[in-house]
Amino acid sequence: MAARDIVIPADAGALLIVDLDAIAENFRRIKSVCTDTCVGAAVKANAYGLGAGAVTRTLAAAGCDTFFVATICEGIQLRKTNGQAKIIVLNGPEVRSLDTMRNARLTPTLNSLAQIDILSKNGGNEPARAWLHLDTGMNRLGLNAHDVDALCADPARMDGIDVMAILSHLACADTPNHPMNELQRATFDTLRARMAPLTGAVSASLANSPGIFLGPSFHYDMVRPGAALYGVRPSAQGPNPMVQVIDIYTKILQVRDVDTPMTVGYGAIHRVGGPRRIATLAAGYADGYPRAAGETTGYMESSSMCAYINGKAAPLVGRVSMDLITIDVTDIPTEYCQPGQTVELLGPNVNADSLAEASGTIAYEVLSRLGPRLRVEYRGGAV
Repeated sequence: MAARDIVIPADAGALLIVDLDAIAENFRRIKSVCTDTCVGAAVKANAYGLGAGAVTRTLAAAGCDTFFVATICEGIQLRKTNGQAKIIVLNGPEVRSLDTMRNARLTPTLNSLAQIDILSKNGGNEPARAWLHLDTGMNRLGLNAHDVDALCADPARMDGIDVMAILSHLACADTPNHPMNELQRATFDTLRARMAPLTGAVSASLANSPGIFLGPSFHYDMVRPGAALYGVRPSAQGPNPMVQVIDIYTKILQVRDVDTPMTVGYGAIHRVGGPRRIATLAAGYADGYPRAAGETTGYMESSSMCAYINGKAAPLVGRVSMDLITIDVTDIPTEYCQPGQTVELLGPNVNADSLAEASGTIAYEVLSRLGPRLRVEYRGGAV
C-alpha cells in the first residue's frame, strides 16, 4: 500500500503495519531451504515486538507447531492464544516455577547442572520432558564440556528427565566464513555424542536465522528462525532473501521556516546553514524509533537517516526526542508538507536493517524495542 493511502489515526502519533502474509511467506522460504528439517519459530519478546498472538496464529496456520520463548511469562501468554503448540522456554526452570510450567504445558530448556538437579529432584510421577542446551562457545547459557563430564560420571543426575531434544546456539552465523561456525558445529557433534548414553538418540537443533543459510550441515532436525521470519536480513553478506514485514508511518505536526543562526532540537546541535523548512513529526524514541538515528553530537553533523514523503527523502535533523522527530522538508513540495501529512519512517524506501545501521545497532533491537504507543494494524494472515 502506498504511503499516500495510509491515514494515521487522529488519536495516535504513529502506525505500525504488520504484514502477516509476509511472515507466512518468510516461513515458507525457510522451509524451502530446510527441506528435510522441521522449522520452529522464535517468538520471544512478543514476537520481536510484532505481537506474539497474531504472529503465532499465522505461523501455526502456515504449518509451524513449535515455538521458542525466553521466559515463563512469555510462555504462559502464548499458551492463552495457542492451546496446541509446543512451547519451549529457553531460560529454563526454577524450583518455584515448576508447577506453573506444568500447568501451562511449557517445556523447559535445561541450561546448567543446577537446572537439571531442580527438574530431576522435583519431577512428578511421570518423567519430566525437557530440552537440553549445550554450550558450544557462546559462554552464556548451556552445559559446557566440564558439565558434560560431570553428568557422564554421575548419570543418575538425569533420573526423571526425558530429554526431547538437544540444542546449541551459534555466535557468528551472520558472518558465513567465520571459523567459529564450523568450530561450534564440531563441538556440538562431539558433546551430543558424549551425551547419547544418557539421552538416547534425540533430536538436535543448532541453527538460528543466519545459521539456516550456512547450509544443510547446520540444519539437523530443527531450525529456530526468529528475525528472518520478521524480514530481517539473516546474513551480513549478500541480498536479503526475506520479505519485508513491517512499515511504520507517522504524521507531520507542524512545519516552520528557519534560517541562520537558528538551531534545531535538544542540545542545539543542528545549526542550519541557510533558509530551510523543518517539519516536526509525531513520533520519537518512546515509539521505538532509535534516538541514535538522529544527530547526536556536534554542529552540522547530519544524520544518515531519512524519512520519506510521497517517496522523496527528507533527512533527519537534530536529535530524535521522546515524542518528536524533526526532518528537513526544504526539497519536498509544499502541498506534501502540511500538518497531518503521512510520513514513512519504515516502509518501501527504508527497512529495519537500514535504520539499525544508521543507529549503530542491529535490526533485532529495532524490532524488539518498538514502543507500546504505536498503533498496530495487521494485514492478512490468521489474526
